[in-house]
Amino acid sequence: MSRIANLPIKLPNGVSVEQAADEIKVKGPKGELQLTCPETVIVTVEEGVVRVQPSEHAKNSAMAGTIRALLGNHVHGVSEGFERALELIGVGYRAQMQGSRLNLTLGYSHPIDFEIPEGVTVETPSPTAVVVKGTDRQKVGQVAANIRAFRPPEPYKGKGVKYKDERIVRKEAKKK
Repeated sequence: MSRIANLPIKLPNGVSVEQAADEIKVKGPKGELQLTCPETVIVTVEEGVVRVQPSEHAKNSAMAGTIRALLGNHVHGVSEGFERALELIGVGYRAQMQGSRLNLTLGYSHPIDFEIPEGVTVETPSPTAVVVKGTDRQKVGQVAANIRAFRPPEPYKGKGVKYKDERIVRKEAKKK
């Protein structure tokens, strides 16, 4: 049985949850998110608390835990937002915002122009730092992973695009 689904979600000030049929809308100061809820899960909203329960079958417990985690992420996203920081390590590696595009120079023979999807904002506080922000946790993580995928960190010198809190396991160079 899912233990996550048993935890209630407390709604912070300024956040509201509306339920219509199988759609759940979470509104807050940073935006609005929607979630489609399956019939196997029962969601109740009362007095600033959201509760998630599975319907009668035990198999539905895992889905109730998933929906509860997604709802918790939506509530956190519309109230505080999510952020993922990336670092560019390497000689000449840099990033620059140009309108709605992120221009990356990562040691290739050509610059990389990455189109920023809707609902996500990208900032470059310095030429070697990129910060991805947004309300939807999945979108923020996916955009950060897409940027990292252009040049993942390599294990010998550590060059590449890495998450700020990522630790790169370094390999020893070949010996003569």
